[in-house]
Amino acid sequence: MSAFQRLGTVPAGATGGIAMMLLGVLLFAVNDTLGKWLVGAYAVGQLLVVRSIAGLCVMAPFIRRTSPYAFLQPPRPGLQLLRVVFSSLETALFFWALTELPLAEVMTYYMAGPIYVTAMSPFLLGERVGWRRWTAVAVGFGGVVLALHPSPDSLSFGAVCALAGSFSYACFMVATRKLAGTPGTVLMTLQLLAALAFGAALTLFQGWASPTAFDFLLMLFLGVGSLTGNLCVNQSLRIAPASVVVPYQYTLILWGMLFGYVFFGEVMGPLTLAGAAIIVAAGLFIFLREQQLRQEGG
Repeated sequence: MSAFQRLGTVPAGATGGIAMMLLGVLLFAVNDTLGKWLVGAYAVGQLLVVRSIAGLCVMAPFIRRTSPYAFLQPPRPGLQLLRVVFSSLETALFFWALTELPLAEVMTYYMAGPIYVTAMSPFLLGERVGWRRWTAVAVGFGGVVLALHPSPDSLSFGAVCALAGSFSYACFMVATRKLAGTPGTVLMTLQLLAALAFGAALTLFQGWASPTAFDFLLMLFLGVGSLTGNLCVNQSLRIAPASVVVPYQYTLILWGMLFGYVFFGEVMGPLTLAGAAIIVAAGLFIFLREQQLRQEGG
């Protein structure tokens, strides 16, 4: 049975994996909504600092169990540096984009990240991409253009940040794929330390606003929620086939539309909705095609 046929089939035991993926995506959506709520009152650098400290506190037990040499001498240090730079950039650009664009619209641009990865993979990963996936890449780019509905007014600061952020996210995923042999604790710790340093540097220019106790708790959740969401997603991939659970990641856009409407009164326009649908369809095709090729090759 091909990956395409399995899209509508739930293998025995995969229900738990789907539930974990849905929970992880929900946590990401809640996290992003809190980010949009907070970025209206606090600088991006401040959010990065508190978010990173919270994440490092959660990671502390795992860090203690890891050899110090794994952090001091990680493999391919140049690529490690590029990875954390792209990670910090994509997070900061996401928050900046939220200052001007609807929540679901920013999520839509970031959902195009896997399409960019496929476009870059022949040049950066040495992977072969056939005509079907190249067609899907072209269609996906068309969806991005449609969602952007370019005009002198649409190319705002927020739109530029969203596009640059989604490309940075794709570069981050490519670097992560090339560093697949590095322990996850090392990758996440270096990522959080880089975001902390970047946030601290931004704070020197943007300043620091004293948060209320409640807002400070929300900032802490930005780090805890993100890590918990990643844990749920990773667990879903361990207990269920990727071809079954990964398509559910696109429910992020639905959550974005719901939370954007409920908390910020945002409604996506028809062109953005059409672009989002095309991006999701192209991303799903690329993913399922890759699953099918792995089965045929293995």
